[in-house]
Amino acid sequence: MKTYYLFFLSIVCLTSNAQTNCDEANSYLVSAYSHVKDSYDSNNISHLKYYADRSLKSFKLSKNTLGDCGCEKALTLANKSIDLLAKVEHVTTYEDGRFFVKQARELSKKSVIEIDRCSVATGNESTETIETPEVSTLTDLEEEQLKLKQQQEALKQKEHEIKAKLAQQQKQELALKKKQLIQAYENAIASNLKTYNKTLDVCDCKHDALTASGDTKDLENQSLEAIKNHFNRTIKTLATNYVAQLDLCDD
Repeated sequence: MKTYYLFFLSIVCLTSNAQTNCDEANSYLVSAYSHVKDSYDSNNISHLKYYADRSLKSFKLSKNTLGDCGCEKALTLANKSIDLLAKVEHVTTYEDGRFFVKQARELSKKSVIEIDRCSVATGNESTETIETPEVSTLTDLEEEQLKLKQQQEALKQKEHEIKAKLAQQQKQELALKKKQLIQAYENAIASNLKTYNKTLDVCDCKHDALTASGDTKDLENQSLEAIKNHFNRTIKTLATNYVAQLDLCDD
């Protein structure tokens, strides 16, 4: 009896490791698919290359466990996706990059489907392996219900992961918009300052050099609307000071 249970535990451990490897590979492939979709939806070559590279890295990580998982179809699709995404880095036009990304997106979607099948198959193998004469077998209906439950749980997990990634992406995009908006305003104010001070010099006004006031240290933590209001006030104040200096010149 002791020998039987040792053999039983060995089988369970081996099956558990295979399932864990499939789960880990599944996570990387879902991540790769999410990134390649973002790449395809990008509206410029810079973002397209950025997300294509992130997808490429996720595919490469998936290969570390796909072999142990034993999902050959998913591994083949991952390799093809890697070959396509590796070409994106060297393209010079947005259209050329999107051509490779589109193909990788389709293959990536298929790889996720294949790893799902492998995960379910591994789970079924585990159920069949540990059955003993003392345990009654599941009916066909019960087995089908178990498969459906596993698939539903996997889909819920993927949905959660994709939502988290989308939220992170939206956060990064908002931060980038804020930086670009701040930079645009600062450039405009610097240009106005240069023009105002040069005009006052030409008019031979005895004046102190105009400067922009206001602390921009924590602006990136503010909303886009708050950033606009801050700089609009700064521009109005600067224009008012400029006009006041011109009025002094008339005196």
